[in-house]
Amino acid sequence: MKAIQLKNGFGFEELTLVELEIPTPGPQEVLIRMRAASLNYRDLVILSGLMPIDIKFPFIPISDGAGEVVAVGQGVTKFQVGDRVAGNLQQQFIAGSPRAKVLRDSLGGPLNGVAAEYVVLNENGVVPIPDHLTWEEASTLPIAALTAWSMLMEYGGLKAGDTVLLQGTGGVSIFGLQFSLMAGARAIITSSSNAKLERAKALGAWETINYSEVPDWDKAVLEVTGCGVDHVLDVGGAATMVKSINALRVGGTLSMVGFLTGLTIPEYDVTGILQKAVTIRGSQVGNRDHFEKMNRAIAHHHLHPVIDHVFPLDRIGEAFALLAEGKQYFGKIVVQI
Repeated sequence: MKAIQLKNGFGFEELTLVELEIPTPGPQEVLIRMRAASLNYRDLVILSGLMPIDIKFPFIPISDGAGEVVAVGQGVTKFQVGDRVAGNLQQQFIAGSPRAKVLRDSLGGPLNGVAAEYVVLNENGVVPIPDHLTWEEASTLPIAALTAWSMLMEYGGLKAGDTVLLQGTGGVSIFGLQFSLMAGARAIITSSSNAKLERAKALGAWETINYSEVPDWDKAVLEVTGCGVDHVLDVGGAATMVKSINALRVGGTLSMVGFLTGLTIPEYDVTGILQKAVTIRGSQVGNRDHFEKMNRAIAHHHLHPVIDHVFPLDRIGEAFALLAEGKQYFGKIVVQI
């Protein structure tokens, strides 16, 4: 089978197309013929050697993918040959709250990822995908979609009439927009590109803000809402968290789901947190139960993920380069396998 490996270390130059033996599923395992994989910022950070996890080389990257079951091991009861599936990022995160031991078993680091024609996974770390989705669309679900779903719907309690603030037009934010609309909520979305904001408006965004033209976008949010938003999905991290808190209403919820601008906030005055009695929650994506519930909702509403670019496997370096540029795509970047 064909696969992509980091042969001896980190870096774009280490991405190598190789031929490997097709693995054999053991007890409670399924062999999946992967059809597509999608890229996340997490993959880029791991590829660059910036995430403090123990990677063993050679290493197969990418966390998210979808494919079909082509063989099952002894004792498998959840799936059969021909089923269309995706892997959950954290293979042992079945239900409940995150625990340290389940966070160590993540696809695409430290476990090998899905950038290969065949992958073996435990049946407990696999979920069925909605029938109406293409392979490419289904590959976008495990991190970007599940993060937005878990933080807004499962932990955030998003309901009709709420207002959600979304940052940028990457995968998590666009799924956040789609799920907000699904729930009957209003979405405000920010970007430095007016063209992207027009696309977001066409998808159903209630209000849009160009943060390059309006640096005090938090004040603009307060002005347009009158009292602040109920939820913020913060993908920026260090440079956006303070304004995100300011944009919340009293009793609102801030979900920290990314760190595009860094991880360290120097000398932050916590008065705003206390005065507004806000909830701040960090994201560990979501468990398998959340994933299955999300997929049922996606199927019921016939939702289609937004994909910007699709690359063949042998051009994976170009896909990562586009992801690294940061501002040149809308939605998700996908690699066909």
